[in-house]
Amino acid sequence: MLLSVAETANRINQGEILMVAGEENLLRQLPKGQWIGGTIPYFMTEKGGLSTQTELFVTILPSALFPTITIRAYAPESLAQMTQDAPENGLSFIIIPATSQAHIRYAQDAPNYPDMFMKPIIGWISGVHLEQLGRTTPKVINGSTGDVLENHAVVMHLGLTADKMALINIINLFELGEGDDICFETGGFSVTDCLINGEKQNFAQYLLSRGIDTKYPLVADYCGALVNVSFQSVDAQQQCVHLYAPVFNKVTYRIAKPLGDYVSAFKAALPHGLTAPIFACNCILNYLYSELEGQHTDPITGPMTFGEIAYQLLNQTLVYVEIQNIN
Repeated sequence: MLLSVAETANRINQGEILMVAGEENLLRQLPKGQWIGGTIPYFMTEKGGLSTQTELFVTILPSALFPTITIRAYAPESLAQMTQDAPENGLSFIIIPATSQAHIRYAQDAPNYPDMFMKPIIGWISGVHLEQLGRTTPKVINGSTGDVLENHAVVMHLGLTADKMALINIINLFELGEGDDICFETGGFSVTDCLINGEKQNFAQYLLSRGIDTKYPLVADYCGALVNVSFQSVDAQQQCVHLYAPVFNKVTYRIAKPLGDYVSAFKAALPHGLTAPIFACNCILNYLYSELEGQHTDPITGPMTFGEIAYQLLNQTLVYVEIQNIN
């Protein structure tokens, strides 16, 4: 829900468990407590999609479901410890600053962490207002200590009661296209040259000369899962392509299969008959390309992100988590 700084602070002081998203100057005003947060001003709310620099989006987690809570910050080199710290029956929420070393390491290494797919992990990549790209650094906040961090992940480990389990869901509109195979000899968030069907070319020139619609991400098969890498911008002058997630060498990508009508495809993909999940987040590009400003995605609300995490790092998806009874 959308709350003011004062309303959010009151809930923290009452001992509630919170996930908080908003502008950095607002997050810095909050007291210490059982919460973690990340910077972003875009949200899907009960009022519809909006951007605000004066309010916070707060996810209130039901304390009755979570008898244990641990909040920790992880440096890039210690991220693998996260799955070992996670409870055997529980749920871990993670927030990572966009383009940080923690972001890169998690994208590359997370699928190989011990017990990665045995313990539910969900979260998002913090970002900034699109007008501040390149000028403002995304942050995460460890609410238990008050630390504001730009190169660490912050994780809230929650133990569930024995009769419950967490179920993570992913809505991905995209499939592998039928076009060229695209590989990169050097990975990262910004790329220049690539291999198109084995032939070296400048990636920006390739995209521009063919009029490729960069609303559609790169898609690759990562260990059996289709993972998107979304385009941030194509710089014709510098002949460089900037991405919202890193690409990696020795991985074959293709431009996603066209959807036809992006807006209709997104609305059709939303689950029907779903009760409100305890947490959800959606990609900032779905917000832009599906024209969600002022539109509702009930019952799903949450922050719009620079990347989504459902175990591994994703792009241009919507992820949510439900708590179910164990029969």
